[in-house]
Formats: sequence, C-alpha cells, structure tokens
Amino acid sequence: MTSERTSSDPGAPPGNGLAIEGPSYSPGFWLWHATLRWQREIAAVLTPFELTHVQFVLLSCAWWLNDHGLVPNQLELARQAGTDVKMTSEVVRKLEAKGLLERETDPRDTRARRLRITPRGAELALRAIEQVERADAAFFRPVTSSGTSTESVVTLLRVLAKPPQ
Repeated sequence: MTSERTSSDPGAPPGNGLAIEGPSYSPGFWLWHATLRWQREIAAVLTPFELTHVQFVLLSCAWWLNDHGLVPNQLELARQAGTDVKMTSEVVRKLEAKGLLERETDPRDTRARRLRITPRGAELALRAIEQVERADAAFFRPVTSSGTSTESVVTLLRVLAKPPQ
C-alpha cells in the first residue's frame, strides 16, 4: 500500500518531495534484511571454526595478501578488509593469541607491525573460506539461478559498496 503523503507535505520532514511509499518499496529496507540474513548464515558457518565474522574477514584478507607476496601492516589490512583501524588492531591481537597470525616489527617503521599468517592460520583460513564461499553461493542462488551472472552480482555490490566521491 502506498501513501499519498510526500516528504514535502506540511508536518513532514523536508526531502525534495519524495514519495514515502513505506518499507515494502524501499531498496535500503530490503538490503538491510538481506544483510541480516546473510550475516546470520555466515556466522553459523564460522561457528565450527571458532571465528567471528570480522576475525574471518581479517584472517582471510591476511592470508590472501601473504599468499600474493605481501606482508601488510595493520593499516593495509584494515584497508583491504574495509574495517576500522582500531578494531582491526584489537582483532589482530585476538588472532595472534589464537596462534593464527604473527605480528612482527616493521624494520622501516618500528611503530608498525607487519602481519604474517601462521601455517595453522593458513590452514584454518582456507577451510573457512571454502565453507563461506559455499554459503555465499547458496545465499545468492535465487539471483544467479534466475539468469544473473555471479559477475553481475559482484559488480552491483561493488558499486553499492563504493563510497560517493
């Protein structure tokens, strides 16, 4: 059901006269619900690995960077993962305590710590990545089975994730 009320009506908040059609017509509302469902499914997949979602993201990004010959510092890892630098530092310490990552002093900047995934961390990252990729494929199957390619879904999500310039 749509509302005749617009945001330019008296008593309504300003908004250039956009129609307020309700949550059923809001892409952001449905993105919120899809994100919540996806996060629950990924959290369930990660439970056997004793990893939170953010621990998984940082561990898998560190693995990927190391696997490609890079030894990132915490800032570079945070940028790769799209996470807050302070939170990244806290989570990296937890991953280090679990024996999954090692932090070493950067010889060029003694304030910075370079991150190397341990053999145990690499093995865990690879097993977790495999399960997360399976969960992603299942989650997006309703879209990809309707004829939309995975590449198109990724392109759309990249566009949405990119901050405005």
